[in-house]
Amino acid sequence: MTEKNAPQQENGLLNLIFNIVLPVLILNKLSKFIGPLAALLLALAFPLGYGAYDLVKRKKTNAFSALGLLNVLLTGGLALLGLHGFWFAVKEAAFPTLVGLFVFGSAFTKRPFIETLFLNPSVMKVDLLEQRLAEHGKQTEFHEHMRKATLWLSLSFVFSAICNFVLARRIFINIDTSLSPEAQSLVLNDQIATMTTWSMAIIMVPSILFLLGIFWYLMRGIKQYAGLSTEELLKES
Repeated sequence: MTEKNAPQQENGLLNLIFNIVLPVLILNKLSKFIGPLAALLLALAFPLGYGAYDLVKRKKTNAFSALGLLNVLLTGGLALLGLHGFWFAVKEAAFPTLVGLFVFGSAFTKRPFIETLFLNPSVMKVDLLEQRLAEHGKQTEFHEHMRKATLWLSLSFVFSAICNFVLARRIFINIDTSLSPEAQSLVLNDQIATMTTWSMAIIMVPSILFLLGIFWYLMRGIKQYAGLSTEELLKES
């Protein structure tokens, strides 16, 4: 595939905003104004729309959109069913668990997820890496290194799932059923907003540190098996 005809690369910031941030904000802030069903449908429109646009542009399914859809469906679905407390804690743990299982399974395929995550041809000289691995006869060893890095990444999602569940059990307490549906919705929205705020500090920061450690492990393997430093592998902007 020529560079001219190559599919456009994903925009990481837009991915995060349209598939995760905006749907969460809609569910948290607009439910009390437009109703939970309308908020759910509007929140679903963002990952659906972005995923469809990305599919047309890059000819590839957007994993972030799929995860965003799943997250919105779980959150909005529980709210519509009137479930709260323990079930929201289960939902908060289920999401990273499902992602972790996907990452774990990819470790035993020809293309571990860590390769998709880090070895981006628009950022790194992937062709040079493959050339050096072939010259050193280290393709098999490097693939095993990628598999181990992917397994470490799946463990980070297990850590996130456990932290999510513990935190959610403290935040998502049972709501008084004697309250009106509107009042219950307001309480639930406050709980979701609190969970979102605390999870950024308590879960996101350790997860980022975990990810940086995995990146260091990956780059160490590239140095060991291909003889390339980080500076040599990264493309000049």
